[in-house]
Formats: sequence, C-alpha cells, structure tokens
Amino acid sequence: MTHSFDLNAAPGHLIRRAHQISVAIFNEHLSASDVTPVQFAILNALLDTPGVDQITLAKHVAFDPATSGSVIGRLESKGWVERRADEVDRRRKLLVLTPQGLQALQGMQSAVAAVQSEILSPLASQEQAQLMRLLNQLVAGHALS
Repeated sequence: MTHSFDLNAAPGHLIRRAHQISVAIFNEHLSASDVTPVQFAILNALLDTPGVDQITLAKHVAFDPATSGSVIGRLESKGWVERRADEVDRRRKLLVLTPQGLQALQGMQSAVAAVQSEILSPLASQEQAQLMRLLNQLVAGHALS
C-alpha cells in the first residue's frame, strides 16, 4: 500500500507555507499603504543605493530583472520612483526614490518592523535568532554566482 508524502517533513512545503503566512501578515499590516513585499524591498534598496540601474537593483533584492521592470513601473505610476538617464550613458536608466517615495517608505517602516515581529512571534527569542541564522545560511548556500 502506498502512503501519502508527509508534507510536514518537506522543507519546500513548509517554506511555501511560511511565505504565505509572511505575505498575509504583511498585507494585513500594510494594506493602507498599497504596497507589496517586493515593492517595499525595491523602495528599501533604493534608499540604500540611490541611482542604481534596474539590473543591479533586481540582483540586490533577488528578483528577476524582467519582472522587476513591471514592479518599478507600478512604483513610478505611484510617483514613488523616478528613472533618470545616466549622464555617461544616456541609454542607461538610473532609479531614485522621489520625495513622495521616501515619505511613503518612511511611513511603512514601523509597520514592516511589526510584520517581522509578528512572523516570528510563535518562537522564543533564542529560537527566533536561530531561525534567522539558519534562513540566512540556507539562502547563502543556494545563492547564485
């Protein structure tokens, strides 16, 4: 007799479930901000690296460049991001936060911090630190060169 596969012993399944939970909590806390987790990651990355090109930005947030273009387009339509021509190579477009984008990002930061706390809340503080170490190790071990 064939037995079903134990999904609770499958890291891929548990990671997918954790991602679903993470996105649901993010949406619950940030629904008024009209922003997705990927949009927040891009805005946050632009705060750290203003004037970055789209391909470099996509690598920074671990997102594919083609799809990041549509996300950046939505952020542009909100008035949060602006594309500027590179002074050296006019064909190359550099991305910057607009003042409205910076203001929106600043308004989201405490809610995003609350999201992170809620995601980890079922764990004791020592377990939270251990999970973060292990997740970083897992991601680093699978990083594309």
